[in-house]
Amino acid sequence: MPKNLVIVESPAKAKTIEGYLGKDYKVASSYGHVRDLPKGENAIDIKNKFKPTYEISPDKKEVIKELKKLVKESETIFLASDDDREGEAISWHLKEVLSLKDENTKRIVFREITKSAITKAMENPRSIDIDLVNAQQARRILDRLVGFELSPVLWKKIKAGLSAGRVQSVAVRFIVEREREIEKFKAVSSFKITALFNVDGKTLQAEHPKKFETKEEAEIFLKNCLEAEFSIKSLETKPAKKSPAPPFTTSTLQQEASRKLYFSVAQTMNIAQKLYESGKITYMRTDSVNLSGEALNSAEKEIKGSFGNEYHQRRKFSSKTEGAQEAHEAIRPTDFAITEAGNDRNEQRLYELIWKRAIASQMADAQLEKTNVSIAISNSDQTLNASGEVIKFQGFLKVYLESTDDDEDEENGNKGLLPPLEIGQILDLKEMKGRQTFTRPPARYTEASLVKKLEEMGIGRPSTYAPTISTIQKRNYVVKESREGVPRKYTEMVIQNGGFKEAEKTETTGTEKNKLFPTNIAMVVNDFLVEHFPNVIDYSFTATVEKEFDHIAQGQQAWEEMIEDFYSKFHTKVEQTENMKRTDVNSSRELGVDPKTGKKVIARLGKFGPLVQIGDQDDEEKQFASLKKGQFIESITLDEALELFKLPRDVGYFEDKKIVAAIGKFGPYIRHDGKFVSLGKEYDPLSITEEEAIHLIGAKREADAKKHIKSFEENPELLILNGRWGPYIKLGKNNYKIPKGKEAESLSYEETMEIIESQADNKKGKAAKNSKRKVKK
Repeated sequence: MPKNLVIVESPAKAKTIEGYLGKDYKVASSYGHVRDLPKGENAIDIKNKFKPTYEISPDKKEVIKELKKLVKESETIFLASDDDREGEAISWHLKEVLSLKDENTKRIVFREITKSAITKAMENPRSIDIDLVNAQQARRILDRLVGFELSPVLWKKIKAGLSAGRVQSVAVRFIVEREREIEKFKAVSSFKITALFNVDGKTLQAEHPKKFETKEEAEIFLKNCLEAEFSIKSLETKPAKKSPAPPFTTSTLQQEASRKLYFSVAQTMNIAQKLYESGKITYMRTDSVNLSGEALNSAEKEIKGSFGNEYHQRRKFSSKTEGAQEAHEAIRPTDFAITEAGNDRNEQRLYELIWKRAIASQMADAQLEKTNVSIAISNSDQTLNASGEVIKFQGFLKVYLESTDDDEDEENGNKGLLPPLEIGQILDLKEMKGRQTFTRPPARYTEASLVKKLEEMGIGRPSTYAPTISTIQKRNYVVKESREGVPRKYTEMVIQNGGFKEAEKTETTGTEKNKLFPTNIAMVVNDFLVEHFPNVIDYSFTATVEKEFDHIAQGQQAWEEMIEDFYSKFHTKVEQTENMKRTDVNSSRELGVDPKTGKKVIARLGKFGPLVQIGDQDDEEKQFASLKKGQFIESITLDEALELFKLPRDVGYFEDKKIVAAIGKFGPYIRHDGKFVSLGKEYDPLSITEEEAIHLIGAKREADAKKHIKSFEENPELLILNGRWGPYIKLGKNNYKIPKGKEAESLSYEETMEIIESQADNKKGKAAKNSKRKVKK
């Protein structure tokens, strides 16, 4: 039997490490955390200095049993969970649960899974850092206290089933406040002047340096230019340089993978996890931009070998993030010589992004030549400007350029060549345009830009960004979706061939792609928390708490004192809300009076979501209508509310049965003969015609017929259907694969049930296995 036992967090990691250590070592996995605070009020003894009670998670009992057996057979136990607070806590819990002794227990840490890193870690063991453990315990206990005491307040005062959390509520607040900024925003228009000149068969683009505030001013300027001659007034060419961005931290990786690869934050972390566990990249939870000396040498070798000596420039980056662990490294490939990694396309794409960013950070600046041109107008003292940018030496741009939230498509830093020009040269005007433009409201957050904001404000740490963003969506405070824009008219004036033309045109504005929108419930809960629990949801307070966790991790503060200081004020606030009435919570708004009935129209939060109602609460004949997507209780108008009462609407008849249009939980639909057809974006339930509805019903029937292969008299819920990836079995809400070699059409009821039973057993086994795999990383 192996003399040494190494315990890591995940089975994938165990497999990789066992290959490096050889026959004297057995590597086992704890599958993440093994103990946690139990549910209920006995988890934390508030009166006894917040002493926590931990219990082994039900799905980890088998894991612990197996580990105890391995511990008995081993001489030395190495605890090799991740090198951060969460990992330190896992090691401590394992030591406690497995009753490990100090003399034969060693803690080892590494931030990449390579032979050299594992060997180095084995040569430099240490004991468990109790300060790091305490910082993790403090976070867990504080967050449990906030959730445990605050959530019931929300249930009683607003709506059952709600939850609140220290970081998640602050993240929701950012989104709610941004939505309100957008709601209040009033677009201001101005006129931008652009010109195109012919220069020896090439086009020179220029523009007026300032925008005109009114149409009249722009029109006067354009008409004046009809009589003018244009010439080059000045030419200024100067060298410039562009420097690369530092290698990735957790937050910058999440942002760039969102911009360039369109990954969600959670998706980025899942893929990075796989790359780390297979030994391809360094640890993916870091706020450091530092690279080790070994990594710098490896990058230098790769750059000089692939691009030439002139492309290399050694750089040391330091983090701007307060509390960043500079001893840790940025996210980088473990071996720069490997340019491809991962078992699937997305792993390869993310690895390539990490490789390019890390390599580029050690490459020479790009050398540019910028030319600024001033164009004189003969009958005016105003000028037009043109500029061009030429790359003289690519440097790091040969590999990588960071994207921005404003210009996602800018991939190449080259604004293009200008045609040959000289001072005094007369220019031939092709056309000049004055286009009405509008100021833009603040941008809604994407997952990535919300991470950036949280980091800037010092809220959360690398390990918390992805879970926070997933939580606020799971709990229906925030929805991530794309929304179509609305048409907007604008004026365009053009001078061309000696003439002036003016036209009114239409553009689409407000199109949103994968943006975060608050729900009505988020608005109500946010306002309640801001009013009654300002310290919990205060930005600077939340950031201060993070710093206090850092102080605990550094041994500068006792965790019990930090919790006591927070809890005493917080609990008093919770007690004060007990005396509030539910009606005091601002979750409804009176919109006016219904002209037909003379009754009040109220927008409010109902049991199943936001609604408008005609009549008071005690009115027996009150009417209800659900709000449409994008409508908010706080901003819906009386007219918009009354429109909603036109639904459900009778559209007509088909096959002697009524067709009804309405809006439900999942958007607009038509109902016919007990069946539902979604209307999508193309049709409005208020205006869809009978003819259009009949066409949709027919199309749905056709699609369903193609989908349906077989059903069984023995059980109407048992179906064989055609899916996206071929035929499958459906029973109730569960789907089952049809084994290879079986014909879907010829399956009998007995055969189909046998397939279900065999796969149901597998699913149970997998569920048990997966529950063991609930690795925090």
